[in-house]
Amino acid sequence: MILIADSGSTKTDWMLKHSAGDDSHRVIARFQTQGINPIHMSDAQISSILNGEALRALTLSLEGTPLDAGRISSIHFYGSGVRADQEERMVRLLGEAFGPSPATEAHSDLLGAARALCGRAEGLACILGTGSNSCLFDGSRIVANTPPLGYILGDEGSGAVLGKLFLNALYKGVIGSETKKAFEEENRMTLAEVIERVYRQPLPNRWLASLSPFIHSRLSDPAVEALVTDSFSTFIARNIDPYRRRDLPINAVGSIAFYYKEQLCQAAAEAGYAVGRIVRSPLECPCAS
Repeated sequence: MILIADSGSTKTDWMLKHSAGDDSHRVIARFQTQGINPIHMSDAQISSILNGEALRALTLSLEGTPLDAGRISSIHFYGSGVRADQEERMVRLLGEAFGPSPATEAHSDLLGAARALCGRAEGLACILGTGSNSCLFDGSRIVANTPPLGYILGDEGSGAVLGKLFLNALYKGVIGSETKKAFEEENRMTLAEVIERVYRQPLPNRWLASLSPFIHSRLSDPAVEALVTDSFSTFIARNIDPYRRRDLPINAVGSIAFYYKEQLCQAAAEAGYAVGRIVRSPLECPCAS
């Protein structure tokens, strides 16, 4: 059995598959836990999620059957914050939770996205979720990566930046008063409370990204749709153009790419790119290992 995890800033998607040994797989279980980021989390915090949420969900998926050591033959964990210097640590923590396996590996969520989107082919792979990232993939490894820089300095095209741009346009009068009124009534917030949430509460990037459903509901407003398309145009100009590979299509994973596919395709076409595979999660891709 193969356990695969794709972890972002907000959540971790897990999938347990059974391999028939002939390149065919049967999905046994799917579940979610909160996001795991080794850059910002201690061993104790990560272990709490793995030994608590993940093992509990996995046991429920197996209808209460205990997870015997050795039942999982390999673990593939892809996550935000899993830099090269964090890989060995994540492998150790995964082994402590699920049992040691020589086939356990931990890599960045970007490599996971590239493998899922492109398989063994060359391609442009992007993550467009709470945060954003991109790379040029040669079918085996990442050969170029524009630094995303986070939602304050970068992360163009992400949910966090989209939320930031939306609030800016909302309160500076770029978007009409009707949308502003609807936003404040639906979220039960005033400008003062927005400022409080962004500048004084924890995890403002997640909160900003959580505004996406409301933004999506207002795409009929030309000003809102233009804001979304422009956000993707900026992402492409600052993150994809540096690879100088307009011969390759843009592939993307993440909720922002998935739900705003039409606007992403428009921005790509205007920049001279074709669009390839767009999925909500890497685990939905047939190339997911």
